Amino acid sequence: MKKAISQSVLSFILNGVSILSLLLLAVSLSRYTEVNNQLDLANENRFALTYNANRFMNGSAYLTNEVRAFAATGLQEHYDNYWNEINNLKNRDIGVAALQEIGITEEEQAMIDAMSNLSNTLVPLEEQAMENVQAGKMQEAVNYVYGEDYSASIAQINAIKEEFLSRLDERTLNEVDALLKETRDIRRNMNVLLAVVGVLQIVSMVVTRISVLRPVIRVKDQMKEISQGNLSAEFPMESNTSEIGMLVESIHETKRELKKYINDIDFELSQMAEGKMDLDISGQYRGEFVPIQDAMRQILDALNDALSQINVTAEQVSAESKKMASDAQILSNGAVEQAAAVQQLSAGIQDLSTQVDHASADADDARISTSEAARQLEECSVKMKALTGAMEDISQASYQIGGIIKTIEDISFQTNILALNAAVEAARAGDAGKGFAVVAEEVRSLANKSSEAAKNITELIENSMNLVKQGTDLSADTTDVLFEGVAGARKSTELVVQIAESARQQALALHQLTEGMSQISEVVQTNAATAEKSASSAQELYSQAEELKESVHRFQLRKK
Repeated sequence: MKKAISQSVLSFILNGVSILSLLLLAVSLSRYTEVNNQLDLANENRFALTYNANRFMNGSAYLTNEVRAFAATGLQEHYDNYWNEINNLKNRDIGVAALQEIGITEEEQAMIDAMSNLSNTLVPLEEQAMENVQAGKMQEAVNYVYGEDYSASIAQINAIKEEFLSRLDERTLNEVDALLKETRDIRRNMNVLLAVVGVLQIVSMVVTRISVLRPVIRVKDQMKEISQGNLSAEFPMESNTSEIGMLVESIHETKRELKKYINDIDFELSQMAEGKMDLDISGQYRGEFVPIQDAMRQILDALNDALSQINVTAEQVSAESKKMASDAQILSNGAVEQAAAVQQLSAGIQDLSTQVDHASADADDARISTSEAARQLEECSVKMKALTGAMEDISQASYQIGGIIKTIEDISFQTNILALNAAVEAARAGDAGKGFAVVAEEVRSLANKSSEAAKNITELIENSMNLVKQGTDLSADTTDVLFEGVAGARKSTELVVQIAESARQQALALHQLTEGMSQISEVVQTNAATAEKSASSAQELYSQAEELKESVHRFQLRKK
């Protein structure tokens, strides 16, 4: 037997490499997910840093705008807004704290400190300007907040602000670009691994087809020939040390053994057909063929014993055949009486079978109606689940609309600030800016109306959310009640099905009983006819017993 690589070893190698590639692919996928999450976090941090930086800077700008508006107009509203930002809103402090929590560099922190220091130098000028306004010295207040020192500090703050935003954006953008590059590299590696797995699977399929499937198909065809008794069919495959090769060797060995057993059995049976019952079954069979050899020995022994007994029995049959004639006549009379009784019983059973058939049909109709009702209840249950889900979706949409209203309020607030700045600039422009001041006042009025409308919409949405919650609770209660109804309908359906099945089984049993009685009637009538023939057959049996004795003598039996 020539050597060959094992199909299991080859399959193990190919599948092992594929599994290793898949494991690497899984690791890459996990890393890709991790990096992608880092990328999302980096984008969120970039947005948050920019937002809070603008919050810090807008807080400073808001103070400047309010103190200038107070100096220009003397309105108490601007004074209150200024100190509300300092004491309550604290947008600058909150923005810096948020930046520090997210994470900024030392250089960026230094720039924030520089802007804070410059803002702090403006505080005495702003306070002096507001005191002058309160003292009625409007022009001196305007000179403070629009003077060279104040304006120079504002210009320095704006320059640092622009540089801070530029560096912050550049740093966060570099972090995002680095993560994007890493995700692209991971995707490229995953594509390569997928290609490797695909190639290995194709190779595995080709190898499996050539080294496993084709030989297995040939083995299957050969086994089909063997199963049909064709042991002489050509089987050119050669055996080797692989699994398929060892299977081929087993088939060759099986064919050789089967041919040997068949030839031996054929010879023994042909001798027995010629009447030679004194044979001796020799040789040694193997495996499942040992019972066949034992059975052949038992057949020969039984035939020898049986043929010896047949000769003795033939004489006894001749004597008993005379008695059979008289007994057969008695049996015939009894069979006629039994046939009449069986006919009456069969008619009664036929009527009972018809009644049970009607009951079975009614039970089957009840089963169909109950099943349809249970199905409709289940459809109601499914629709109630869909209604509950829709109510929850409406509730979620209401929460989202609440967020949109908050955005409208923020826009209204910013619009109001812009209107105040426009009013300040219009005041600085003097008579030429009166028209612009009117527009600014209208914009601020529009912003106030938008804020009021947003509050009204918020109240309406809260009422709608309460109603939606009540509807959701009601639909949930209704769904629970329907669930109980569906469960009861299912139980009723199961009981009706059991009743219908029981009725069907009873009808089937009665049909079988009717058929059995018909068969019994036929058998009884046949017995009556047979009994009449038995008497004439008894005499013929005697003559055949004599012929049987002569036939036994032609067999060569073993001597006892």
